[in-house]
Amino acid sequence: MHSISSSARPALPMPQRLLGLDFSSAPSKRKPVVMALGHLQGQVLRLERLQSFDTLAALAVFLQEPGPWLGGFDLPFGLPRELVEQLGWPQQWAGLMDHFCGLSREQVRATFAAFCAARPVGAKFAHRSCDGPAGASPSMKWVNPPVAFMMHAGVPLLRQAGVTLAGVHEADPQRVALEAYPGLLAREILGRRSYKSDDKAKQTPERLIARKDLLEALEQGRSRLGLRLKLTHAQREALVDDASGDRLDAVLCLLQAGWAQGRPRWGLPDGIDPLEGWIVSA
Repeated sequence: MHSISSSARPALPMPQRLLGLDFSSAPSKRKPVVMALGHLQGQVLRLERLQSFDTLAALAVFLQEPGPWLGGFDLPFGLPRELVEQLGWPQQWAGLMDHFCGLSREQVRATFAAFCAARPVGAKFAHRSCDGPAGASPSMKWVNPPVAFMMHAGVPLLRQAGVTLAGVHEADPQRVALEAYPGLLAREILGRRSYKSDDKAKQTPERLIARKDLLEALEQGRSRLGLRLKLTHAQREALVDDASGDRLDAVLCLLQAGWAQGRPRWGLPDGIDPLEGWIVSA
């Protein structure tokens, strides 16, 4: 037992590191994967820094570093049970992901397109239980946005790194990935206003104003997450200036991870389908 002199104070425990990741299945120098890192102090979430990865290999190296951390990742962790059962795919998550991620993108596209083609207009896609509450695209979509390919690229990285995927896969309890969705938090504040576009022609003054409004609300804590975002002036400028919204999306995922920290089961509801997973805070 170490003795502490009367003048020395015990060191305060380091706050748990929080991550928010805006994922891309094919990152590049022009459009990297963006990670926001921060920590909670009470109800204030302080953004420490933004980090980008030009390749999935660079992201894999980061993920394999020891924790502890809790992260919100903008990619799906599971597939709709209806789809899995109809295709006759494995009905345990690990086996399902082995099968799904073992297919080529072309095979995934062809399989899902055939599934949709056989279904009536208005009900082409199968949905997960969390899609409705989160307002999220179905995880089987392969275009606009290609979230199926994001899962196809991202889930193997997390598994190979030995990370726990909350709700579907237990591994290292010191590194926990939550499925996050920035659109859930953005829509709560902005409604249907768009705040980003990868298309230069659509990077309008209206979208710039929407990013400023979104950040102002987050800094004042005006969301049901009950957290206030703490930024430096330079960080705020960087988030506003990024017309693609990738940095802002990483911060929105960071806030969802902050909301989950300290909640039982990271705020995931009881009885979630282990094939489908759940979007945190939905």
